Amino acid sequence: MSAAGNTRWDHRIAAAAAIVAEHLSPTPLVRIDLEGFGAPAYLKLETLQPTGSFKVRGALAAVAAGAAGGRTIVTASAGNHGLGVAYAATRLGARAVVVVPRTASPAKIDALRHLAIDLRLVGESYDDAEAAAHVIADDTGGRYVSAYTDPDVIAGQATVVREIAESLSGTARIVVPVGGGGLVSGTVLGAPDRFQVLGVEAAASRAVSASMAAGRIVEVPVSSTIADGLAGNIAPDTLAPSVLTAAAVGVLAADEPMIRRAVRTLALEHGTVTEGSGAVGVAAALNGDVPADLPTVFVITGRNIAPATLVSLLAA
Repeated sequence: MSAAGNTRWDHRIAAAAAIVAEHLSPTPLVRIDLEGFGAPAYLKLETLQPTGSFKVRGALAAVAAGAAGGRTIVTASAGNHGLGVAYAATRLGARAVVVVPRTASPAKIDALRHLAIDLRLVGESYDDAEAAAHVIADDTGGRYVSAYTDPDVIAGQATVVREIAESLSGTARIVVPVGGGGLVSGTVLGAPDRFQVLGVEAAASRAVSASMAAGRIVEVPVSSTIADGLAGNIAPDTLAPSVLTAAAVGVLAADEPMIRRAVRTLALEHGTVTEGSGAVGVAAALNGDVPADLPTVFVITGRNIAPATLVSLLAA
């Protein structure tokens, strides 16, 4: 299931690609030798985005589309989407309110404090922050921009796979971290037919795969995870389960020990600092769960890990 032939998504992705190209440089696709993985492996380094995460792509697309007429953009975030919206609002001259749970990564909260937005810390989970952001948008007449269900955000995330397609010929598998599913939805919708897509969740938070299995959006228990950007339940209008089901995309899970190992491996063996959320694809590969029958691109989604957490992982 690609965007080809779907006029609605073709238009959105083209518009997103134009705004992303205006404000961001393409990120590198780097060939690596991954221990125990027999196929050619590549890292798509979204860690090199100005906000440290791929989410700036979708944020630029959504802010550009949503701030017309001076409307305030309101969003909830575990950190990286908020950083993207703050960056986009600054670049595009829009107003933004970003609601973040008090338990979000200190590194992400500190980065948000340095940007020209209205930052609000609410609740103990992403779900708390999301509920508060909806209330703020309703009360102020702002446009709520979901980190994973907003169509313009999804179109912006599709620009990741467009860049991969420009750099890599032939068939390949694209391995994508899955939280709310905005990136994996954009990847599926924007990928040429020669690419297969595989999602990886944190085992501590499996809302998308559970909803796929149930055929409807369901609530799941969410445990503490180093992949904090993937943690939380999903909204009733989330597109990812239906998009992935229609495209027959599989979704794996990476457990905490393997995610921690992947963060260490990426830093010490491949010179790439990544947060837990960005390392789940590599974690699944190190655990032998990713097939090695095709050249494989691991989308490394973000670098915004708290320094103390990184130090403790590297010292383990």
